[in-house]
Amino acid sequence: MTAPKPPRQIYIQGVTLEGKTFRPSDWAERLAGAMACFRPDGVRSGIAAYIGYSPYCVPRVVDGVKCVIVSEALRDIEPMAWDFVMNFARDNHLQTREAAEAGPQ
Repeated sequence: MTAPKPPRQIYIQGVTLEGKTFRPSDWAERLAGAMACFRPDGVRSGIAAYIGYSPYCVPRVVDGVKCVIVSEALRDIEPMAWDFVMNFARDNHLQTREAAEAGPQ
């Protein structure tokens, strides 16, 4: 029996296809913040609620470039959220790479 493959990790980079730095400077935090409610156990309320990013969509700086790392697992739990994030990258002409292509984490 083969272990299931882990979901792909897509890096949305803060550099356009034309090579320009994407603005505003807090775009990665805003995008990841919009996806914060998508969590493995769903949205929590009450005492279990906390402010933080979803493990499926997190902002990071990789090699000096702002990125949002998106797990393909997001597509499985909420296809519309996946489409939103990927369309954001496409509509803003942002470079994307799979984790293996993106370099060290």
